Amino acid sequence: MAWSTQQLADLAGTTVKTVRHYHQVGLLDEPERARNGYKQYQTSHLVRLLQVKRMSDLGISLAQIRALATSTLDTDASIAVLDAELEASIERLQRVRAELALLLRYRAPLDTPTPFAHSADGLPEKYRGLLTVYSRVLNEPALHDTSDLLNEPDEASEPFESLTDESDDRAIDDVAQLLAVSMAAHRERFPWASDLRSAQRTKGNLAQEALSSAVVDAFNHGQLRALARANEIVRKADTVNDETL
Repeated sequence: MAWSTQQLADLAGTTVKTVRHYHQVGLLDEPERARNGYKQYQTSHLVRLLQVKRMSDLGISLAQIRALATSTLDTDASIAVLDAELEASIERLQRVRAELALLLRYRAPLDTPTPFAHSADGLPEKYRGLLTVYSRVLNEPALHDTSDLLNEPDEASEPFESLTDESDDRAIDDVAQLLAVSMAAHRERFPWASDLRSAQRTKGNLAQEALSSAVVDAFNHGQLRALARANEIVRKADTVNDETL
């Protein structure tokens, strides 16, 4: 008995497109053709197609199914390997569900990094972009510390937000003084804040450049001047303290 591609697909409960794809990826052998050029599928093709479909329904990828065909492992060992891979996939999906639940709970945008989910609602886009870069560059402890800081009141926040490109030196210096107080407190509380390189996931200049670039893009000229001035104030204070010791 021979079947056409459509008949084979119907028997297996799949589509012609799927059958052709399995041919392309090497999961199903090409059948012989009749004189008129039509494919003639045999029982062996139906059995193989049903086997592939069964494994695919179990969540096994086509690449894994193809690898099993040439594997030297026995059946039990192959199943154990697949089970371990599926377990890892399930754990990943469970983590994704937990993260989605967190985003839903705090009404955070979908692209919000998990550590900042509870503080992202209402944040301007520029800050969310900055936090996204932070989430890639900084390690987990530093991210959670940063998230905690976002949820704490800061006397410098409102004056800092009011700065513009046209802010004069006096306004910038006033804000810098407030920022310096906050920065000093943060550095005392979180030692990594004194040197962001110590909190980077990977060492090297590339991560530091990404952080610097994100900060420059997030703030206007007046705010950047205030940040630079605040850093200068904190550094001078640290130098004086070191000399006093």
